[in-house]
Parts: sequence; structure tokens; C-alpha cells
Amino acid sequence: MARRRGHKRRKVCYFTVNKIDYIDYKDVDLLRKFISERGKILPRRVTGTSSKYQRQLTRAIKRARQMALLPYTND
Repeated sequence: MARRRGHKRRKVCYFTVNKIDYIDYKDVDLLRKFISERGKILPRRVTGTSSKYQRQLTRAIKRARQMALLPYTND
């Protein structure tokens, strides 16, 4: 018998839904939502972020790490 797979709901971009047009590196609480427990940047396929905002998000996280607002790792 074939297994029936459930229909997965399409992920929507957090920034598009909340009408955020600029991702600030100083907004640490927002950036932490897109970082794993180990400190890695979560990919688009996990978060559902659009490519435009994923690039901005990556840039903001890297800047926040450089300014010591976010850790490089959480070990």
C-alpha cells in the first residue's frame, strides 16, 4: 500500500507578512529567531524567508556578530 503524505502548508516570508522593509543589525531579538541553537543562520527552506530578505538577514547577522551583539557559536 502506498503511504499518503499530508499536504504541507507553504511557508510565508516573515518580513513580507509583517511589512518589514529593512532588517537592522541592532535588532538582536529579531535576528535570534533566524539562528539555530548552535549559532548557525537558518536556511530559507526552513524559515520560508524570501531570497531578498534572506540576503539582508544574513548581512545583518554577520554585522551583529562583528559588533559582538550576537555570538558566532553557542557552545
